[in-house]
Amino acid sequence: MPQLKVLKSIFIKHRYQLLLTYILFSLEMLGTLLRPFFLGLAIDKLIKGQYDGLIILCLVHLGCLVVGTFRHRYDTRTYSAIYTSLVTKFISKRKKRAEVSKLSALSNLSREFVDFLEYDLVYVIEAVYNIAGSVILLMFYDPQVVGICLSILVPVGIVSYFYGKKMKRLTRLKNDELEKQVDIISEGNSLAIRRHYNRLREWQIRISDQEAWNFGFMEFMVMAVIGVALLIVTKTSGAAILPGALIGIYNYILKFATGLDTIPYIVQKLTSLGDITSRIENQQEDEEPETMMIAS
Repeated sequence: MPQLKVLKSIFIKHRYQLLLTYILFSLEMLGTLLRPFFLGLAIDKLIKGQYDGLIILCLVHLGCLVVGTFRHRYDTRTYSAIYTSLVTKFISKRKKRAEVSKLSALSNLSREFVDFLEYDLVYVIEAVYNIAGSVILLMFYDPQVVGICLSILVPVGIVSYFYGKKMKRLTRLKNDELEKQVDIISEGNSLAIRRHYNRLREWQIRISDQEAWNFGFMEFMVMAVIGVALLIVTKTSGAAILPGALIGIYNYILKFATGLDTIPYIVQKLTSLGDITSRIENQQEDEEPETMMIAS
């Protein structure tokens, strides 16, 4: 995948800064993942008149707060420097030969690579923690719940595949129109400008509609898993199950579902990055013959 080559080159160049921010985020996610467990434990202990569970919960929350605050401050400095380096290098290589309209569009679209590292890759790490961590911790509550959660992976995978194919086409068409923007605005034709923004609006609406259908499907699956899981747990455990355990199970099912929600989103982002990469490569190919003609 060409978009992965671009991301790999960015990561290699800024590996130390990115590695530090991802380590900090992993620590933050570990604390977030453990909070429902300690919340349930604190509730069960408070019912018995014990306060040590509450103290542990507060310490975990405080640790997440400290790490998260430092990470957010560090992230802004890291990713703004990466974007400045990337877009400066990209534009300087094109010099004056490229069309201004395409350069403007591609320089804005190149921001998506940095956004992917800053936000989307973080979502991937969070999804891994939520899915894997929730499955592991749910095993301590009730293995049957784990089986219910894993059963929805197949339909989610199938839907995500077709969602990616649709988003690839819609993203390409929207970016085709976006590349014309500077030229259309420069001409100053009000009718052409109105048509251009109406077309952009139409493509954005179609993209949003696909996202909405996908969101609805995912939330329906979440509702089904939560309902079936809680029903089975209460039927099999009965009065023996503690309130804190029910809270823990509910929270970890939600975290598992949140991780699954990330799958179609990442499919969409990779599709968008793939389209941007192909446009950058096509721009380079268009310039090479022109360079050869100038040199001759």
